[in-house]
Amino acid sequence: MANTDLTALTGDYAIDTAHSTIGFTVRHAMVTNVKGKFLDFSGSLHLDGGNPAASTASIDVKMESIDTGSADRDGHLKSADFFKTDEFPTMTFRSTSAEALGGEDYRITGDLTILGTTKPLTIDLEFNGAAKDPFGNERVGFEGKAEIKRSEWGLTWNAALETGGVLISDKIKLNFDISAIKNA
Repeated sequence: MANTDLTALTGDYAIDTAHSTIGFTVRHAMVTNVKGKFLDFSGSLHLDGGNPAASTASIDVKMESIDTGSADRDGHLKSADFFKTDEFPTMTFRSTSAEALGGEDYRITGDLTILGTTKPLTIDLEFNGAAKDPFGNERVGFEGKAEIKRSEWGLTWNAALETGGVLISDKIKLNFDISAIKNA
């Protein structure tokens, strides 16, 4: 990244959903992790290479697109026990601040809305670089992570285990692998 002129990256970008992932990991039955992702989302970034604090991000996720590799589990997650996708079809993130942490590390904070409840979310990001692809698109890449407590958004369904503990952890690890294309 030392060779990248960040000011040259200033501009508006659209998230390339074919080359990006918005995923999550949750502890299941106190013994393993289940991973999932969302297959239908869109988003935009405004990057300000000269003043990273002026950068912004906006993401909309179609909750019906949840994919954990199990149709039965996905159906349960879409139901009234969890995401109520008929009533709340979209999860959104709108940034409120951004900061450079040094090197290739950044932090973006914003409002995450799930089930009509909006709470702050901070995402730690690593800038993975910039490149011009074979089709002439200027791309940037970021990898991010965050943790939330699902109960803070009203996601409280659970089941007690015979051996103690619960079926699904309250802590959810979010991960973002983002490739974005600069608007012409």
